[in-house]
Amino acid sequence: MGTTLDTGVKLVRNVGRYNIGAGSLDELQPLLARRRATARGQGDSAAVVFLVDEFFRGDNRLAERLGLQPGDALEFVATADEPTTAGIDAVVATLRRRGLTQPAAVVGMGGGITMDTAKCTSNLLANGGQAADYQGWDLVRVPGIFKIGIPTVSGTGAEATRTCVMTNPVSGLKLGMNSDHTVFDHVIMDPELTATVPRDQYFHTGMDAYIHCIESLGGSYRNAIGDAYSRETINLCRQVFGPGDMMAPERREQLMVAAYLGGCAIATSYVGVVHPLSAGLSVVLGIHHCVGNCIVMRAMQDFYPAAYDEFWRWADLQRVHIPQGVCAGLDDAGFEALYQASIVHGKPLTNALGEGYREILTRERMRALFEAM
Repeated sequence: MGTTLDTGVKLVRNVGRYNIGAGSLDELQPLLARRRATARGQGDSAAVVFLVDEFFRGDNRLAERLGLQPGDALEFVATADEPTTAGIDAVVATLRRRGLTQPAAVVGMGGGITMDTAKCTSNLLANGGQAADYQGWDLVRVPGIFKIGIPTVSGTGAEATRTCVMTNPVSGLKLGMNSDHTVFDHVIMDPELTATVPRDQYFHTGMDAYIHCIESLGGSYRNAIGDAYSRETINLCRQVFGPGDMMAPERREQLMVAAYLGGCAIATSYVGVVHPLSAGLSVVLGIHHCVGNCIVMRAMQDFYPAAYDEFWRWADLQRVHIPQGVCAGLDDAGFEALYQASIVHGKPLTNALGEGYREILTRERMRALFEAM
């Protein structure tokens, strides 16, 4: 790597408070009781908005575990597709129709899609407007509703980051609502919640934490704290995905910590080549972000050779499936759409390849990369 450049990140907001460890979900109800009491004391609504991954729809104990009360809203978040600006607007409109414009708290329980939906919803309830108005950097004007993140799968780092990623179906761009106001006020990390994650999904999502950090450390724009977070995240991933069962209880807790630290790392640095190409797969082919990252790793030997070898060794050790041939059958227009949806991510590509990234990632080179996936 050449000269190390300053990321420009000088002021960072982290999650306000968090719980970690088996059984931590039990801390949710006392936390919400305090929030409700404070709201009542100020003459405000004591209702809580729960946005929960649709996986839990059939959980007969869910309302009891969350402490659902009359007047609260429980909305299940569909996860077949990644968040769109229109989808976020629909969630917020539903809550507004119910009069839940200033709830005591917003709780997001699920994977990255659900937690990002909760962060967006919190910001929009407080700021008004539509989700597309806030795609970009530091466009959110005032703090959102107090928000709590409860990850039920580990890797995206959504519980730690200052962004919530959405695809805009009008512009076709996949961009985040990047703001200090997007950071969760409280996070509950209970590794017992990840015990039922399907094995392939567990690996795909866990790799997001690893890839965040190999891209950050492999880039030109560096931050000392981000580097430290990245190194420890990679160290934990090596303990989780090396020989042995990656889903053993102690490894599930390690991966939950790695996901959080990886989110903290990427909040102070930039990703590289993998994420822009994964965004292209998401926008054009509808492939979810984490599995998209893993698919992109099929073409990353020239860009991240050591990580490429390590990734595929882990995939073999843990006996997981990485899809292949996802771009087979695409015509010229399809590959052009992939190129356009990927090359637009200038910051991470500059981080990885320098300002001349377009000369490296020509249309022909990008097509060859996507054909390898």
